[in-house]
Amino acid sequence: MDTADIKRRALHRTKIILGQMRGLEKQITDDAYCMDVLTQSLAIQKSLASLNKLILERHLRTHIADKMASGAEDQQSKAIEELLNLYELNNIRTK
Repeated sequence: MDTADIKRRALHRTKIILGQMRGLEKQITDDAYCMDVLTQSLAIQKSLASLNKLILERHLRTHIADKMASGAEDQQSKAIEELLNLYELNNIRTK
């Protein structure tokens, strides 16, 4: 998959998420059944995870690939640091 296709899919995903958010807002405003609100919220979280995967894939195929191919040790180290920071951010546990 090329980066233009990834970008197109990511933009499409954001439009879906925006619609889901409007639906969630309406459910809360209308005092919808809590389980329905939670189901919608969880669907949004899954959509966000899908969007994150697309953005990460694009980053890996462009910026990370360029930094690793540059042969410059500082650029390669920066790429590794970015990925480790993302990994750490993703694995923060909440109470």
